[in-house]
Amino acid sequence: MTCKVLIIEDQREIADLVKLHLGDIDCDTKFLFDGIVGLVEAEANKYDLIILDLRLPGEGGLDICRRLRSCIDSTPVLTLTSRASELDRILSLEIGADDYLTKPFSVLELRAKVEAIFRHVEAIANAGINPNAIIRAGDMVIDTDQRSVTLCGQEINLTPKEFDLLLHLAQNPGRVYTREQLLDFVWGFNYAGYRHTVNSHINRLRSKIETDPANPTYVLTVWGVGYKFSETAGNSARLSAAQKRSPLP
Repeated sequence: MTCKVLIIEDQREIADLVKLHLGDIDCDTKFLFDGIVGLVEAEANKYDLIILDLRLPGEGGLDICRRLRSCIDSTPVLTLTSRASELDRILSLEIGADDYLTKPFSVLELRAKVEAIFRHVEAIANAGINPNAIIRAGDMVIDTDQRSVTLCGQEINLTPKEFDLLLHLAQNPGRVYTREQLLDFVWGFNYAGYRHTVNSHINRLRSKIETDPANPTYVLTVWGVGYKFSETAGNSARLSAAQKRSPLP
């Protein structure tokens, strides 16, 4: 099936290169050279992937990425950065980008990154068939079919990575994961040196799901090791898809 890709890149030769080679893997691409125009386009139309240059003129790519995540939280974002901009790479991951590509990049690396993102999205979609569709933990309900989280009956707006992180921990209550393990499980890649990206996502996740983020109930820190989902909160009722469709008594 053809995937729709939006490229927001002010260097035409790079945009043309990306468009050419993504066409080889059956991607229908559209490219724009202005971040604000790209943001409007992304809000108006459904895309399977957004490729975003972080060094855009005017409003920078990091601001565009942040605004994309605030209004379009489900579309994967692949950022393009210069080799010298390590801070940009880290910040793009922390504000919700799914992966990054460093300029200059090879065609093989480009294809590998894009195909890996599509595989991850497909795996998430297929996971909806899982009979353990609902996870209940205290006042929290995680619906794996709908990729939604409610707390005390109120829906919580999570980014894709925040949801994946919460889901992975909640599916394994009491099990402690290092930052490196969470990077591999949730991001799907080994981001060597970017362990604090996990810390940033955990902090934002706690700000959304915890009554007191400084004294969390659900996502706990195991000092010197990593993080775990509370065993107490994790004594959850897992309902099958058939049970989910039936009213609870």
